[in-house]
Parts: sequence; structure tokens; C-alpha cells
Amino acid sequence: MFTLTERLEEEIEIDGEIYPLSLFFDVVLRFYDLMDDEELVDEEKIEIAFEMFVDTEEEFDFETMFHSVQAIVTTFIQPKEDEDSNNVGSGKKLYDLKQDAEYIYASFMQEYGIDLLDQQGILRWEKFKALLSGLRDKTKFKEVVGIRATELPSGKGMEDERKRIRELQRIYALKKSHNEQEAELDAMFNALVAGSR
Repeated sequence: MFTLTERLEEEIEIDGEIYPLSLFFDVVLRFYDLMDDEELVDEEKIEIAFEMFVDTEEEFDFETMFHSVQAIVTTFIQPKEDEDSNNVGSGKKLYDLKQDAEYIYASFMQEYGIDLLDQQGILRWEKFKALLSGLRDKTKFKEVVGIRATELPSGKGMEDERKRIRELQRIYALKKSHNEQEAELDAMFNALVAGSR
């Protein structure tokens, strides 16, 4: 949980030893890309993710890497309190960090004067999420999210408005549902747990 009273975690304990963590926003975004890579098997994804997140040259067995990556994901990247932050009540996904990259980049420049490309390896994931949620409605990202969340108006005389909103929603539609992405991560962790028994 993001708090102003405690420093962000920069280390992880593995087998009684402390190792530096790499939780910059660009590393986490690459992790999501890694999870979507259909050319790699789940075990390879875990090994690569471990190397991305944990700064060490030390060798670890697969089970240790798996549990470490799982702990990093559930503690820092997708904590339980954040599960519904990207959805409306219906479970409809409102944004995608990869598909909306241009809108996010432009909105950070507009709102904060932050060039996200210059912040790679600097800006922590938790800070990135806080800044993303703090964007005002006038930014392109929030405008697009608003279009996706808009309910079609009902009643007589609203045909043109419904048509306009449908067209905007078609233009800004996302390709993959939130539930599919969450299910893929859960399925991968569950399959690996079952395989390690």
C-alpha cells in the first residue's frame, strides 16, 4: 500500500539474505509484456521476471524464484486493494498501460511536465500509479478513459449522441479484457504451484 509515512521497499529477503529490488515503472511494464509473450513457457517467464526484479548474480532454484516473483507481484505490483482500480462496477476494463502508452506519456507531460522516457530506471512503480490516478479529466488519457466509461444515453432525441459515443468508443476500444489478463497471471501461478507438488 502506498503511504506517505513509510519509505518504499527497495529490498527483498530471499533465504535469509537481502537483495536490491528493481521496481521501476518501466521494469513492471516490461514484466507485463513478458507475461503476454506466447513464445515463452511459464517457467521461462518466471526466471526472466526474477532477473528483472531482483538485482543479484546469485543462482536460485526455480521454486525460490517462483515464490519471490509471486510475492513481488502480489505485494508491490498488483496488491489486493488495487484489483478494481481499473474497472467500473460491471468489470469493464477502462485502460491498458500498453495500448494507452501514448495517451499516458502525453498526459504526464501535460499534467506534470514529466517525460516518462527520461524517467526509465528512476520513477518507481508505486509513484507512477499514484501520478496516473491523479491525472485530471482534461488530459488525453482521462478523456479516453471517460469515453470508455460513458453509458449510452437513452430516450427520444438522443440517437445522434448515442451514435457519436458509440463511434468514439469504437475508436478507443481496448483489445483485451481485464479479466483475461488477470486470469492469465492467476492461471500461470496456479499451474506452476500444481506442477511443483
